Amino acid sequence: MFIGEAPGADEDRTGRPFVGRAGQLLDKMISAMGLRREDVYITNVLKTRPPNNQTPTAEEARLCAPYLFEQIRIVAPEAIVTLGRPASQLVLGVTEPIGRLRGHWAEFPPDDPLIDAGDIGPIPVMPTYHPAFLLRQYTADNRARVWSDLQQVMDLLGLRPGG
Repeated sequence: MFIGEAPGADEDRTGRPFVGRAGQLLDKMISAMGLRREDVYITNVLKTRPPNNQTPTAEEARLCAPYLFEQIRIVAPEAIVTLGRPASQLVLGVTEPIGRLRGHWAEFPPDDPLIDAGDIGPIPVMPTYHPAFLLRQYTADNRARVWSDLQQVMDLLGLRPGG
């Protein structure tokens, strides 16, 4: 399961998550993991597009949390990859920046969640950078960091690169 921040203009128009440029990059990331988009569940913290594509606030994320947590309960994923700061902070119940969270396994629900997740879990969570960040900061170091994060997920799930 991949969890992003919020729908953008393309997603708002189509009603599907990650269909714009960030979605195309996410598709490549999923393919590199040896999976197809149809093999994974993709969603966002916010279910509606924020004004001017603003980053979701903590309060907006908290208001949408019950819907996201119900999706997690229904899907019952083997692992969750959170994409970017808002998704990572909400799912993990923390306030640390994504640069400190990424690359380290955590668990959903956390021991001290900001919001009660009910009887879900435990589910391993790997925070990583959002594909939109990679599009803005497309450096070899950032690509290597995300690939390292995804390789940890692949190891957990017993996947081989590219199939």
